[in-house]
Amino acid sequence: MRDRLIDSLGDLAHSKFLVYLMGPYKAFDVEEILEAGTEADRVETHVPESVDFGTLVDADVDLEQQEAVLDLLLDVRDRLRTDPGVNAFLAIDIDIPLEEMDAATQSIEFALTSNAIVYLVPKIGDNLGVGIEAGSVLEAIYREGERTSDENNPSDHAERVVFAHESGVRSAMIAAIQERWDARVYSYTDREDLVRQVRLFIRDLARREQRGDLPQL
Repeated sequence: MRDRLIDSLGDLAHSKFLVYLMGPYKAFDVEEILEAGTEADRVETHVPESVDFGTLVDADVDLEQQEAVLDLLLDVRDRLRTDPGVNAFLAIDIDIPLEEMDAATQSIEFALTSNAIVYLVPKIGDNLGVGIEAGSVLEAIYREGERTSDENNPSDHAERVVFAHESGVRSAMIAAIQERWDARVYSYTDREDLVRQVRLFIRDLARREQRGDLPQL
């Protein structure tokens, strides 16, 4: 799966460093997007031509909630692909037929083969979807760690996960993520703060891989 993702995403400065971005997919139904057709069809159908909504809380542009969330995810993806040049991607970027692998299994496989897994939860819309998605992926990472780790070879994939929520988001889901899976949780104030924190998280992981503190995937 890892080689398949790298081949699909193209060449960048750090092509082999995969960053899987996720958001509240229930707000715009990821399966519907995956079934929409070609990449051009998906973008044309679901993404507005020009969006400048500032922060999601104080946006002046009247957008459908799902368009705002997807726009944020795409913007963060594109900025990470530019600086620091890592292969950031969304599930909808990968063309795997649902007949071959269902969306939930795809999401788990993407996470298990990525160098970093980033959940973005803006203060808008229905966050139930990302809770369901985050729970299934984190549980898969947790179970895989239990299966493969021992005293001499501890599992570390959970250290590659960060959960970034906009300031003001209050949810039992966040507390559960910290308590059950011990994932990192960041709070951000606006889009610039979000991108800054995610970049720092990615650079920290890359340095740890270079030092040997984390295995290179």
